[in-house]
Amino acid sequence: MRWRAQSASPRREPTARRALPVAVLGILFVAGCSQGYSPAGAWVVKPEGPPPVVAPPQDPGTEQLPGEPAPGTEGEDTSVIASGLSVPTGLALLADGTALVGERTTGRILQVFPDASPPVELMVVAGVDATGDGGLLGLAVSPTFDQDRLIYAYITTPEDNRVVKFPVGESPNPVFTGIPKGATHNGGALIFGPDGALYVGTGDTGVPDLAADEQNLAGKVLRIDIFGEPGGADAVYTSGHSDVTALCLSPEGQLFGTDLIDGEPDELNLLVEDEEYGWPLTGSSTTDPVLEIDPPGDGLGGCALAGGSVVLSALDGQRLYTSQLDAQYAPVGEVMEFLTGMYGRLRTLVIDADGALWVTTNNRDGIGAPTEDDDRVLRIPTPPVGGGGGTS
Repeated sequence: MRWRAQSASPRREPTARRALPVAVLGILFVAGCSQGYSPAGAWVVKPEGPPPVVAPPQDPGTEQLPGEPAPGTEGEDTSVIASGLSVPTGLALLADGTALVGERTTGRILQVFPDASPPVELMVVAGVDATGDGGLLGLAVSPTFDQDRLIYAYITTPEDNRVVKFPVGESPNPVFTGIPKGATHNGGALIFGPDGALYVGTGDTGVPDLAADEQNLAGKVLRIDIFGEPGGADAVYTSGHSDVTALCLSPEGQLFGTDLIDGEPDELNLLVEDEEYGWPLTGSSTTDPVLEIDPPGDGLGGCALAGGSVVLSALDGQRLYTSQLDAQYAPVGEVMEFLTGMYGRLRTLVIDADGALWVTTNNRDGIGAPTEDDDRVLRIPTPPVGGGGGTS
């Protein structure tokens, strides 16, 4: 595994790889200091639909602190908050502390609870084509969700990849269509930026040259409004990507994206409008990656930033990576790893208001070796263990 700080120098020919020393299990970023989640009842959907029925809240006198086993569950893995899912890939947190989780292969959307109450199936997104690595890929909730109850999703259909929106239980309406699809590298990252725009990560569909084609939507990060404007190539924000599997924001609102690159180190990039990130043309990049994860094939699937650090999840690598960043978002010190091999293939990653990591596994994707409980959603409490860096 290697890293290098971001700079303005062009991408250079790959050099011989060298491994960094790997630290023992640990987390570098500073987490929140609240006492964890207190269930607040069912998530209220639109008036015409009944609210989902969930497990009753715990007795206030038996509040479970992060990392402590719930009564009667001593010896169980309290980091597992949902199990028995099918390739959960979309993941979006709600203001009440719960999350929406979308299954790539089935199109189901479930509500998952941090206290490990049974997940509630909310709906199935129709028309999803889950061949190859396509399907229901990204989820994001509307910036005005309290008023409009809208969910945005990146899905693969028989014709294309597209962004759709819908309230729970209703048919999806297209927002942005015509994104190329392929057997692999379908992208699928979604995130709303502080500017209110929706950022969309696409893949090169297994045809690398499309990433360098300015008029093609493959291998790009797009920026659109909630109505899907601007259309076509005018929506391109950055280009030259292989497979943008995740987008994440620093606390200051700076946009980052992961790039899964076959045969070369995967990348975490700081994304700047109109910049070209070099895939597949060596030397064409206008900026170096913030981080490179070696060996090739680790399969970065998620990213999150908080407390002066970035955390990355890996599919083939079956672990999380974390690195502190300085005020210019350059890595500081060693890249550390944790959860290595404990849960298999790790895909989507977010950090909640309490500073805990939510992670999905993708062991039932046809590549992994699923256990009886797979696939799972994990919530990893992260106690304050130090700070530093420039993104807190």
